[in-house]
Amino acid sequence: MNFDLKTLALPAAATEKCDLLVVLVPEGFRPGLDALSVLVDHALKCGDLDTKAGKNLQLYLAPALSARRVVLLGAGNGLARAVRLALQAIAASFRLPQVKRAVVCFAGDAQAGGVCAAVQAVADASYVYTTTKSKAEARTLNRVVIGVPRAEAVREAFAQGVGLVEGVEFAREWGNRPANHATPSLLAEAAKSLAGQPRIQCKVHGPTDVARLGMGAFIAVAQGSEEPLRLIELRYSGAGKTAAPVVLVGKGITFDTGGISIKPAAEMDEMKFDMCGAASVLGVFRALGELQPAINVVGLIPACENMPDGRAVKPGDVVSSMSGQTIEVLNTDAEGRLVLCDVLTYAARFKPAALVDIATLTGACVIALGGVRSGLFSNNDALAAALSVAGEAAEDLCWRMPLDEDYAEGLKSNFADMGNVAGRAGGSITAAKFLQRFVGELPWAHLDIAGTAWKGGATKGATGRPVGLLVHYLLGHAQQLSAQNARKEGSPAQPAKRKGRSKPD
Repeated sequence: MNFDLKTLALPAAATEKCDLLVVLVPEGFRPGLDALSVLVDHALKCGDLDTKAGKNLQLYLAPALSARRVVLLGAGNGLARAVRLALQAIAASFRLPQVKRAVVCFAGDAQAGGVCAAVQAVADASYVYTTTKSKAEARTLNRVVIGVPRAEAVREAFAQGVGLVEGVEFAREWGNRPANHATPSLLAEAAKSLAGQPRIQCKVHGPTDVARLGMGAFIAVAQGSEEPLRLIELRYSGAGKTAAPVVLVGKGITFDTGGISIKPAAEMDEMKFDMCGAASVLGVFRALGELQPAINVVGLIPACENMPDGRAVKPGDVVSSMSGQTIEVLNTDAEGRLVLCDVLTYAARFKPAALVDIATLTGACVIALGGVRSGLFSNNDALAAALSVAGEAAEDLCWRMPLDEDYAEGLKSNFADMGNVAGRAGGSITAAKFLQRFVGELPWAHLDIAGTAWKGGATKGATGRPVGLLVHYLLGHAQQLSAQNARKEGSPAQPAKRKGRSKPD
């Protein structure tokens, strides 16, 4: 889908030939003398339209307007959240098969966050999964013009929104694919496809490589499946070689039966989403390829299946991790932390400025936070604060949870250095405490996305979260690096160059 940014006042918007014209009407709307302004003003005065976000009035073949369909849409204060909620309220309009070209016009000043949110909201509303459908009705909306009073003032925010759309949709695509269409090997091929973009490189490690590295915990999870494991290593090099990278680690269990500790049958199909942490890392790199920020990023994805084969790891087995620590596997359905712990150890070789893992790790986090916020755990206050701020800016929220050492008591084992579970109480916290044992003094954060990575029920599907949070964090980190370098060199910081238009589907 193509997005364009255009300087477009209401008089010009009235003449835009399109299938759908959406006019975002903010609080305090000041009408002009043109026909569209008069129409909006009249609707407001008569009470047929309200500027509250999402309130709308729909018109068809309105006189003096070139668009076939027109929606006058309340946009509240015009900030990101209000714009997103407003466009969500008319999501069905963007999915109409007759709507191929749409114009979304801001009737007042366009805030940067609002423009970024508008791009993402339209893409989200029109998204359609088609890969494994024989008679799929693909997205018909192919061009969207974002109209604002002054395009240059919000061009960077617009470009950011376009980049985020590319990343989120890449993550959703791979999150939604069935497990037989998203095996560890296919996930590796998806990562390799990203290497065609500037500054991105990809390396894939197979079972022999992983064994040579001593990743016994990762191997233990994978050994019950006929699908060979893959350790995917992505690198984005946007800064100098001496700049320490941010390392992202995404859990890539492409299907989770629970292993010998098998899951109940109900909704087990949704365990194809257990690789959404991996999908989010892929999505971030897709966005980085578009936005090209001045930062170094490493993405690590341990990908395998968790299956109950005769060779599968058993409850009570003791495995050795890459760190040398031994683990008693008390529950084979607590496999995500086993694959992550080895890769967190591996991540230390990159000497990261920050290390963030992303995983659909615990049902306990769903109970604690539902599907609104991802769980955030960190050993570093500055990193936790930066991620929280990024989540707020991206409308991709998280909530910091505790990491008191007392929570680790339940991980004690009589037969190994630790067990892989610590009982039901505080389950998301004890899982994070397990991971913390493998990061040492590195600034580290863990995002438990079990409640936010996908939706069930009638709207079942991957959400693409937390790509938005992570990209906002990385862009903020890039700005900090630029400012630091500028202070050293005595020159003003320069923002990273970003593209202003997405590529067609």
